[in-house]
Amino acid sequence: MLQYTIRRFISIIPVMFIVSVIVFLIVHLTPGNPAYLILGEDSSPEAVAQLEEQMGLNKPMALQFVDWIKNIFVGDLGESIYSSEPVTDVIMDRIGPTFSLMITSLTIALFIAIPIAIFVVWRRNTFLDPLFTSFSLVGTSIPEFWFALLLVLGLGVAVPIFPVAGYVPIAEGFIDWIYHLILPAFVLAAVEIGLIARMLRDGMLESVNQDYTKTARAKGVRESIVLMKHVFSNALIPTTTVIGVTVAGLLGGTVIIETMFTIPGIGQLLIDSIYRRDYPVIQGVVLFIAVVYVIVNLLIDLLYAFLDPRIRYD
Repeated sequence: MLQYTIRRFISIIPVMFIVSVIVFLIVHLTPGNPAYLILGEDSSPEAVAQLEEQMGLNKPMALQFVDWIKNIFVGDLGESIYSSEPVTDVIMDRIGPTFSLMITSLTIALFIAIPIAIFVVWRRNTFLDPLFTSFSLVGTSIPEFWFALLLVLGLGVAVPIFPVAGYVPIAEGFIDWIYHLILPAFVLAAVEIGLIARMLRDGMLESVNQDYTKTARAKGVRESIVLMKHVFSNALIPTTTVIGVTVAGLLGGTVIIETMFTIPGIGQLLIDSIYRRDYPVIQGVVLFIAVVYVIVNLLIDLLYAFLDPRIRYD
């Protein structure tokens, strides 16, 4: 297990290098000059050239990339062009709202998807099967921004139950914190509920008529125990994979949802930085998202060995 973990961590290096190259090229090949945005369109060419020299934007692109990569290896993502703060500090200031939104969304998705999947398997071969399939397809097909607009209009404007904007840190009170997160978190969770529930239900249906489940029933074990002890546990491997993908999807979904609900997280920071042509922050945020995605996938792979003792990474 230790050797496998070390190898996986080493394999992250080339992946992140490729990601950094793609991110750097996309950002720097996008039209727009940060110097003009900072000084204004009426600024003189001399002033723009001087600011570009201060920010290092007058260097050849290859040299800018080399400097950026060297700084990454020492933990320096550069400074924000907009605020002159270290990019690492800017990202760390925004992690709290984003992770709060992700954790709340994942919790809602699991608390709804798992009981639904188990209940549908328990009542299999009834009208619930086609009903569940229809609802899960609808859930995975709903565009997040459209669903968010419906909830805002319905539960935030027409019937003002939940706030439609803003964020309250958990340090200022758990009730206010969760109250401001419920609406955006449910929007993110809605798409993932159908995916997780369907994967868990399909995995359980594959195990429900296996020989070991028939043996358990023949011994007089109740159906509920058979479902939870034998069927559910064997369906966790593919479901865990989907949950890992879901975490990455939630992180990407925060870009839209945080902007719509004005939550000061990583997603809104990325959108604001794109408008400002703040190259260092854009590169740092995208690289941070890629690191989280790779680490989550590594943790999911390691979790397989704990869920199924037959899996070994020797």
